[in-house]
Amino acid sequence: MATEAVVNDRKEIFGWAMYDWANSAFSTTVGTVFLGPYVASLARTAAEAAGTSTVSFLGIPVAPDSFLPYCISFSVGMQVLFLPILGAIADYSHLRKAMMRLFATIGAIATILMFFLTGSFWWLGGVLFIIANLTFGAAIVFYNAYLPDIASEDERDRVSSYGWAMGYLGGGILLALNLAFYIFSDKIGVPGDLAVRINLASAGVWWLGFSFFTWSRLRTRHSARTLPSGETYASIGFKQLRKTFSEVRHFPETMKFLLAYFLYNDGIQTVIAVSATFAAAPLLQGGLEQDQTTLTAVILMIQFMAFFGALFWGKLAGWIGAKNSVIVSLVIWSAVVVYAYGGLKGETVTTQFFILGVFIALVMGGSQAISRSLFAQMIPNGKEAEFFAFYEVSERGTSWIGPLVFGLANQLFNNLRVGILSLIFFFIAGLIILPIVNVNKAIEDAKKYDANAVS
Repeated sequence: MATEAVVNDRKEIFGWAMYDWANSAFSTTVGTVFLGPYVASLARTAAEAAGTSTVSFLGIPVAPDSFLPYCISFSVGMQVLFLPILGAIADYSHLRKAMMRLFATIGAIATILMFFLTGSFWWLGGVLFIIANLTFGAAIVFYNAYLPDIASEDERDRVSSYGWAMGYLGGGILLALNLAFYIFSDKIGVPGDLAVRINLASAGVWWLGFSFFTWSRLRTRHSARTLPSGETYASIGFKQLRKTFSEVRHFPETMKFLLAYFLYNDGIQTVIAVSATFAAAPLLQGGLEQDQTTLTAVILMIQFMAFFGALFWGKLAGWIGAKNSVIVSLVIWSAVVVYAYGGLKGETVTTQFFILGVFIALVMGGSQAISRSLFAQMIPNGKEAEFFAFYEVSERGTSWIGPLVFGLANQLFNNLRVGILSLIFFFIAGLIILPIVNVNKAIEDAKKYDANAVS
């Protein structure tokens, strides 16, 4: 049943933001901290047992540290194929909330199953991650598409930043609990590898459990639409998607922004996704050789500082404008990857790593939160899920080009620092394109366009 359209309702906004609280456990505990180093160590052990420097996955030789980045790349490649179709189906059928709930549940269950990731089953980590990451991205499409429904235009920067901040807080709290459990696991008789597997599964439990706050608070905006005779949701989805492609000429500035976002967010997501692998890898491979406790402490610090960073960037957008605030963040991101390549050396490397984490925390949530609210103003009514499907292809599920570039650079040069430096391309490209986006015209185009007139 559809309910009356209401905007700026505090209870609904809280319920919406709680989904970011819920699913951020996957981003932090699984995607950023524990899964990468754990899978890499299992794969490295398998390679050593076979007397080679690579492991074989489906007959393809893969460097142990490159396996998960390749899986990230593949999962987002799948998103490129499926998310736009799902968005079109959701906009047509008005089943946005139901589809969000379905994919969130599948992703959470796949994450819980990571508990069984052991020994020769190192490859299972990649398979389950692909499933979880694909469904994570699918659910986020429908989550983001709710932003224009629940917040008025003048409130979107604040609400978007609030959602991101809640995500960092929720993900940070679970990570703190997991850090404490990992540090003291030996003292309570739990082997380190079992502690990691429990932590991975806990992210799925957290994701699924707190999602019920969202399901109970988020309103269904429209009544479900029945299918025409002889049609399926898949066929309707393809038709809707073809129509959307024919209509993008009405939104040239929105498409320009989306291109810029695709590039710079690709860099952001890749830095986040590979940071744990980079920090834990041996010095001879260009890594920092930090132990799991130090690594998790840095990521935990980033999570809690990012809570305040996201809120601050919401205010900064009000002071200097949304686009300018994103440009400032890209300059800082560029400096981060340059320093990761040329710095982080000597006896103070751990301290340097913490300081670098502070700068990442300041810009990580803010650049993404303001980008999301800015994009929400550039899209037409009735096509939110479709447009956010394209947006999500390069969102927090990570993009496919960055991890692929990183993985190839590492494998070719056998140096993770070269892989990190290669990511500066994405930030520079964003800095070239974003300043020429006419935000006012993009918003004006979206307001003038009546999607129903051509339906």
